[in-house]
Amino acid sequence: MSASTFVSVLKREGVKVSERYSGWRTHNRNHKGAWGGVNGVLIHHTAGRDSRALCYNGRSDLPGPLCHTHLAKDGTATMMSAGRANHAGPVARNAHDAVVAERSTHPRPSAASGTVDGNAHYYGIEIENLGTGKDPYPAAQYDAAVRWAAAICRHHGWGADSVVGHKETSIEGKPDPSFDMNKFRRDVAARLKGSASSGSTPDKSKELDMTPEQVFNAVMDRDAVPAPPSASTYKTNKTWKAKNYFMETYERIKELTDLVEKLSAKVDDLSKRVP
Repeated sequence: MSASTFVSVLKREGVKVSERYSGWRTHNRNHKGAWGGVNGVLIHHTAGRDSRALCYNGRSDLPGPLCHTHLAKDGTATMMSAGRANHAGPVARNAHDAVVAERSTHPRPSAASGTVDGNAHYYGIEIENLGTGKDPYPAAQYDAAVRWAAAICRHHGWGADSVVGHKETSIEGKPDPSFDMNKFRRDVAARLKGSASSGSTPDKSKELDMTPEQVFNAVMDRDAVPAPPSASTYKTNKTWKAKNYFMETYERIKELTDLVEKLSAKVDDLSKRVP
């Protein structure tokens, strides 16, 4: 895919795409080897926080881009590259053959079977997650990952068995992603049964566009807080505005505080009179 096509197919699938890095369209490692023919989609987790810049720039020992797309917790897919990227490394030949044949089972990667240059043959996504098994994948993020993989498969005419995790291809024992790839493939397959626009993301035009001040006023002036049953007006006014509830609570606390202070003063006075 060209960079423009890549963005187009992702958006058509309902992925929220960001082109934060203006140079991403020509940001690649093509000078180090071929890009394509492509055979599949490779899923990673970042194993860190705030990894977007790292995925774009890379490390001193591994130059960027480190994937084609970075996926944030909120489901935003930031484009990193439309060419060769340093993400897959050597892929076990037996794992690669299963992807090419779109087999329903994916064997444990075997170095003995030989290797292929994964960076030449796989699209890669880095999903922001610590990979500990305890760091959650929010629904928006997981859904976006499914859509991202499905978009690429749909464009190339692949089925969900062209989608693998790094842990299913790596001869180096990579553990990512930390979720169940069989379930992920089922979710991609379910997505591919419908059209690209099916189950699309919410229409942003229908969302409220409010300033923080407007949100505050809308909440504080809303007459929807249940009134306390002990209130003298409870029978005729069973809901209060939030701001009135807070003010009433403050006044009662102030009364109690003043009373406690007066009682404390009397106790101190009495204690001084007792021989």
